[in-house]
Amino acid sequence: MPLVSSPHARSFARATRCRFEIVNRRSVLVGGGAAALAGAAVAIVGIDRADAMDAYATAVARTRGALDADPGMIDLVRFATLAPSGHNTQPWRFRLTADRMTILPDLKRRTPVVDPDDHHLFVALGCAAETLAIAAAARGHPGQITFDPTEGGAASFVFGGARRPEPALFAAIARRRSSRTVYDGRPLANTDLSALAQAAAMPGVDLMLLTDRPRVDHVRDLVIAGNSAQLASDAFMRELKHWIRFSPHHALQTGDGLFAASSGSPALPEWLGPGMFDATFHAKSENNKYARQLGSSAGIAVFVGHAADAETWIAVGRAAQRFQLQATALGIAHAFVNQPVEVARLRPELATLIGLPGRRPDLVLRFGHGPTLPYSARRAVSAVLV
Repeated sequence: MPLVSSPHARSFARATRCRFEIVNRRSVLVGGGAAALAGAAVAIVGIDRADAMDAYATAVARTRGALDADPGMIDLVRFATLAPSGHNTQPWRFRLTADRMTILPDLKRRTPVVDPDDHHLFVALGCAAETLAIAAAARGHPGQITFDPTEGGAASFVFGGARRPEPALFAAIARRRSSRTVYDGRPLANTDLSALAQAAAMPGVDLMLLTDRPRVDHVRDLVIAGNSAQLASDAFMRELKHWIRFSPHHALQTGDGLFAASSGSPALPEWLGPGMFDATFHAKSENNKYARQLGSSAGIAVFVGHAADAETWIAVGRAAQRFQLQATALGIAHAFVNQPVEVARLRPELATLIGLPGRRPDLVLRFGHGPTLPYSARRAVSAVLV
């Protein structure tokens, strides 16, 4: 794929340069002391972080280049893979035939500790499927998304039909990212809240928007309780660490995972990062960070499917991706805070809080006005084709 050199692509490159505030849920380093120590270590080894991040930004801009006016299936796959996934695992494989594009679960990319029933995996398939459908419709190739229960469950995009283009959501695909940072605390306008709810409307999925401070604070407490439980698990910590990419070189080499700079933390050499992670990543500082982040958010979005199965989870992913694209189009930052749904014992309390007792909440997003962080990497299209 040729290097993208348009002003749009160059803006992506500038946006992906490293920022060093310590703000992300899955941050590699936490607290001012850890940041200073990391900075000193990087200076000692003589790493040129700016050059490394410029190279990273250029490569990431290439994957987010504009979609051709009449794209082939390969380029549509590229756009579909810009969808989010838990730990940025990208747990999908694409099979292309004359009349459809099938998105299959890639079980080699499971995260069995944080996602033992593959809930997040199927949500990610839904996010990718909806992204594909929006991109294809925008380029004159509309289609319908169906669930295929064979081969472990899949989302199939079948060409045909009259789905109308959605220019604002399409334009947001390449700009969407998680902003795991502190927001400015300003409330959203009612018109923006209505636009988010309307965009995310999906049969079989309920969306509950919380903007009153008592309930947002209650969600904060659940996030902290869930985070504490997760960080106390050695298995969870091993799985999380496996997916962290400490350096821009490693992030580009793998094309996946949680890159430190995309998470608001300093990029570090791979030989240094794991040790720094072990020394500095602790529940107290992480929980303090979440308290600040939730306290600065304008509200919380909770997605709840009508059933607990793969087909429903794909629908939840579709709704969540539409919400995120609409938020991006409106200039609204957002990030997942899924601890209250990942720790099963916390789900009933969250369900009661949002007025849906007895249901299983699927996803939790916080949103508000705030800065952005560098984009995460994506694997090459050739790596995701069957």
